[in-house]
Amino acid sequence: MKKRNKSISFDAMVKFFMQSYDIPTKKDIKKISLRLDRIETLITSLLDGEKSPSKTPFPKIKNSLTTTVLNIIKQFKNGVSILQIKAETGLDDKKLRNIIYRLNKNNQIKRKTRGIYIASEESPIIKNS
Repeated sequence: MKKRNKSISFDAMVKFFMQSYDIPTKKDIKKISLRLDRIETLITSLLDGEKSPSKTPFPKIKNSLTTTVLNIIKQFKNGVSILQIKAETGLDDKKLRNIIYRLNKNNQIKRKTRGIYIASEESPIIKNS
């Protein structure tokens, strides 16, 4: 018995070549033209002295959870464990790990040992408002 080879459609072949040689499609060109139109209207509105047509930026909100965790860590001079922080704040594990990672990255806390954190000397106590 002879095997029958599947014939490749012309559309599939064209699509393969367009993807392999990074040839833009009609959809890609439309996206770029829309972006250019937005940029042009933004530039003309800024040159005319108008306010930018985009949405207003998000207001800056103080992260009270981060400051709360930092203040709890600062209360304990010999260090505090994650379990103690979790008991006082009631935060779930992932949220608490992310906050501790961010504080450690910003050099506001230091790891004394695994799971025990102390406040660094240069970070003052922040009051929640």
